[in-house]
Amino acid sequence: MEKFTTIIQPASRLSPGFRELWQYRELFYFFTWRDIKIKYKQTWLGIGWALVQPLAMMVIFTFLFARTWHIDSTPLKYPVFVMAGLICWNLFNQSVSQAGESMLRHAGIISKVYFPRLIIPGSVVLAALFDFLMAFIIFIVLCLFFGQALPLVFWLYLPVAIILLVLAALGAGTLLATLTIRYRDFRYIAPFLLQVIFFTSQIIYPLQAINDIRIQYVLALNPLNGVIELFRGSLGGNQPDLTIAGISFAAALLSLITGLYIFKKTESRFADLA
Repeated sequence: MEKFTTIIQPASRLSPGFRELWQYRELFYFFTWRDIKIKYKQTWLGIGWALVQPLAMMVIFTFLFARTWHIDSTPLKYPVFVMAGLICWNLFNQSVSQAGESMLRHAGIISKVYFPRLIIPGSVVLAALFDFLMAFIIFIVLCLFFGQALPLVFWLYLPVAIILLVLAALGAGTLLATLTIRYRDFRYIAPFLLQVIFFTSQIIYPLQAINDIRIQYVLALNPLNGVIELFRGSLGGNQPDLTIAGISFAAALLSLITGLYIFKKTESRFADLA
């Protein structure tokens, strides 16, 4: 009896495969919706945890740092100030940390069925985006409670900030997913790296509090600083620092290209590495 060998591999090793992702869009939707349901399955608050977590952190940071960091340069109350940074951070943190583990969690299906592997970390980012949108509603309520205006310039920069945030999260997530499946040490390195990103992001402090403009530009290499600059800097009706945003956009784009390149180059070996 003749034996057959099945080789599971992508159609092209270096192509981003966006057309293929569109062909598998229903599977993309299934993975995303499944990730959302699993996250809150059998929890008492359910989707409420997407709202409680940033609110709780906002209260803690307000209590600890409201008098430490002076934000006189912006017309924002500190709870609004820090909440704007936290909901951006939560999307990035959830996307990257869960994407890093996603390939290992799906090891069984990866070794049996072919589909675009990018769907796995991509669905994680979309699930985190859903949490962001839920938390954004609470953020709007918080702004109304503190009498914070939401000018037109804020709504103009909002979609740009979200796109930049998703690109940065997808780039870092795909890169970490590839590194984790090849080198298990990154399961322990990733939390430390995320802490570094948190404390170098202008979440609990304004970037303008750093007097040296050169240090500001170095910190702008952290894409979250550009995201928060666009998201929060326009809240008071002011023009955000587009230099900071531009540097962050370049860093996020480089992260995305690097992450996708390494991911696609290693994709054919995922079944063996998992």
